[in-house]
Amino acid sequence: MSYIPVGAWMELEHTPRAADAKHLTEALRRSGVLGKGQVRDAVVESSRTTLLSRIIRLRLSYEGATNAPSTLILKTGLPGRASDMLHSGHREVEFYTQVAAATSAGVVPRCFEAFCDQDTKDWHLILEDLTDSHVIGTTWPLPPTTEQCESIISALARLHAEWWDDPRLGVSVGTWVDTETANQGIGRLADRYGVFAERLGDRLPAERRDLYRRFIDTAPRLLARYHSHRNLSIVHGDAHVWNFFLPRDGGSDVRLFDWDAWRVGLAANDLAYMMATHWYPERRQRMENRLLDHYHAGLLAHGVLGYDRRALQDDYRLAVLWQITTPIWQAAIDLPPVIWWSHLERVMLAVDDLGCRDLLV
Repeated sequence: MSYIPVGAWMELEHTPRAADAKHLTEALRRSGVLGKGQVRDAVVESSRTTLLSRIIRLRLSYEGATNAPSTLILKTGLPGRASDMLHSGHREVEFYTQVAAATSAGVVPRCFEAFCDQDTKDWHLILEDLTDSHVIGTTWPLPPTTEQCESIISALARLHAEWWDDPRLGVSVGTWVDTETANQGIGRLADRYGVFAERLGDRLPAERRDLYRRFIDTAPRLLARYHSHRNLSIVHGDAHVWNFFLPRDGGSDVRLFDWDAWRVGLAANDLAYMMATHWYPERRQRMENRLLDHYHAGLLAHGVLGYDRRALQDDYRLAVLWQITTPIWQAAIDLPPVIWWSHLERVMLAVDDLGCRDLLV
């Protein structure tokens, strides 16, 4: 598309104040990438919407500045899409202020400003633009190649290892969910399941309804693994393969983005969501153990101790079982069935393959 100055664009479509040249100047100065120079102009190069956010690519021109970023990504919420359940992007702002700021470079895009207003629910992120150097591996819903999968798994292992049992977890980074709060969450899950089951009717057969009932009854015991507060890390929470930027040159500089669902938890949840929830049986059965081996080797290479391959397998099976809740929550926030219906079918098949029902005994 042709370039449109921010001021002109605002006449066509509301653009946040964060795209203003003066605001960008202040943000870049605070982040240390702009000295005495200033942003002269910001041009909207492209703008697109996702299910939950709006992403604007800005091209900047400067006065008296060198080595400042020529382009930036401005990410904001969608008008009318804010809700407490979706956190309205505030969780992603928390990630960039709490976690990314304390994480080694080269794991996530650099953030120049992360802002949210609890009163107005406005939020935005000003992020490093990786458009020219990185690419999403495939177009949804096509899975990536084996080589791309290994690069993605390596990036997850690097991130998880960096925060593995870090003493800041639950203290200054994230929070621990106590037993009472967890049980309240199970109650909400039971309520949401009731709505989900009624909606599906006979499309959710008796055998799967029984699995859900047994799971909800057993969930407090299954949470003991989390409440041990051992061998846990930062979890992305939405780690499908289209939330990874892969370097165009084929290198190892893989970046994770879209952090609105992050939490402190079982690292294997990211693996289960990526493979069991998104891959059909043939692909998953062919690649699953190989990628788990690759992930475990990555953890060890980055310094994780006292966590053997069997422990990972046990955690992965538990995480796959928890993934049966994913379609329920996705339906509850009005994501379209084209997303969660296939998730339901795939994860149920994975539960069968991995014998996850045994965990309910």
